[in-house]
Amino acid sequence: MTGSLVSPATRQRVRDLATPIAAALGRLGLTPNALTLIGFVGTCIAAFAAANQWWLASGVLVLAFGIFDLFDGALARATGQASKLGAFLDSTFDRAGEGIVYIGIAVGCLAADFAFGAIVAATAMTASFMVSYTRAKAESLGFSSGSGLANIGLAPREIRLAVLSIGLIWTGLWPPLVAPERCSGAASSVQTCTDAVFAHPLGSNVLDLTLGLITVLATLTTIQRILHVRAQSREG
Repeated sequence: MTGSLVSPATRQRVRDLATPIAAALGRLGLTPNALTLIGFVGTCIAAFAAANQWWLASGVLVLAFGIFDLFDGALARATGQASKLGAFLDSTFDRAGEGIVYIGIAVGCLAADFAFGAIVAATAMTASFMVSYTRAKAESLGFSSGSGLANIGLAPREIRLAVLSIGLIWTGLWPPLVAPERCSGAASSVQTCTDAVFAHPLGSNVLDLTLGLITVLATLTTIQRILHVRAQSREG
């Protein structure tokens, strides 16, 4: 039992679907490392959109470049260009991109005077990094070699990206983020808050609920991976 929301069979089916698209990109002259860099740049653009409170655009970009991230590995396998350096760059830029997106979200929340959103963005980023760290450290010590730990836990990277994308898109479709302290003062401000809370019950809570969910799921995933490594150590 892996406890993961994504089964190994599902992962393989997704890879099979990505392979012909990756091969087409390769025929255009792109290399796996070039695709890695393009994906990173796209993620930075998503972070910039979040920092400017363009939540819908940010969510679409996170989703699009999360899918795009499949192609570098698929192209490397399809063309025999898989290498340790490529795997290292892919993992490094994935982590950097993920962190930059959360920073962008935190900046956007602060710009909207929504400090709690920035705090939860920080907790989601930390919890997400712990998921990646437990895998990297376990593999460096000889536990769950290959993609073993990638299949362990409720929320691997693809699940977290899906949840984050949905939350950002949803946030963009609701009224703008409105901090509770803004719901006093000018009549226009009161009306804005009234519309956000009563016309749309979740309103500006969508983003912090999303980030909170990622925090919880990522923390549980980290615990699952720790327990998995602990069990392996006892077997040894």
